[in-house]
Amino acid sequence: MEHWELVIVGGGAAGLAAGIYGARSGLKTLVLDEKLVGGTTADAPMVENYPGFMQITGAELASKFSVHCKRAGAFIRELESVVNLHFEGSRRIVTSNRAEYEAGAVVIASGSHYRELGVPGEKEFKGRGVSYCGVCDGPLFKGKTVLVAGGGNSALITASYLSGIASVVYLVHRRDSFRAEEVLVKDVLSKGNVHVLMETEVKEIKGEKVVNSVLLYDRRSSETRELPVNAVFVQAGEVPNSQLAKQSGVEVDEEGYIKVDIRQRTNVPGVYAAGDVTNHPVKQIGTAVGQGITAVLEAYRYIKQPYYRK
Repeated sequence: MEHWELVIVGGGAAGLAAGIYGARSGLKTLVLDEKLVGGTTADAPMVENYPGFMQITGAELASKFSVHCKRAGAFIRELESVVNLHFEGSRRIVTSNRAEYEAGAVVIASGSHYRELGVPGEKEFKGRGVSYCGVCDGPLFKGKTVLVAGGGNSALITASYLSGIASVVYLVHRRDSFRAEEVLVKDVLSKGNVHVLMETEVKEIKGEKVVNSVLLYDRRSSETRELPVNAVFVQAGEVPNSQLAKQSGVEVDEEGYIKVDIRQRTNVPGVYAAGDVTNHPVKQIGTAVGQGITAVLEAYRYIKQPYYRK
């Protein structure tokens, strides 16, 4: 078993920020990620609201986070999945598919995964026209007709990005208004090849070997119609990756988000959480970074100054 002062589960914005501050604080710090570090930040076609960068791709921003974290002195192990968390008494054990680690403190920054529409054809055509990442798969549909399902920031950013690749973009939202920032709404509405369909739901994704159409339900007219498309980009929100935390005894709310206090502490001593996996009401790169920093500063005090605060 390897012994580390700080083990961070997840290498997204929150996890990498935690890694930077952990290493700079002098803690022997390990960051584990089941994929390549960057999290959902790396999937963003463009980021325009992170301080200091008027405009930067998500992949580039994630890369800068990763480089900074490594140069600060944290150890990053990618493509290593955490399979179990065991918190009992004063012991905090993190088990991956490669090794077992005992930590002085643990920061859970496991993020979230894309919410599915849950309609017929979605699973069958995943990777064959159904995608959850516009920047990853958008270039495959140059000059084609695509559909984006969702009404939040990610949906509008994806629709805007795809408008520069696809010939036609349909933006479908089941409500009568968007949940996105006004600047993003104005941007999308200014795109001549983006067609917005409000109060409309995707009921089925159809095709043969690949996607070739969707069934749409108009909630206003109660009519269903079939629309030819080459791809469906699902941007319907996210679900927290909190199952392992819950199984270990960490409290979560009714939606599965880890409960934290203002100092990012969970109900388990020495265990903290940060980023999209927590019940913080704002899911943004900036807030994730702030939570990661707060979590590690509290973890440092827990490890080095146990008398500081109960």
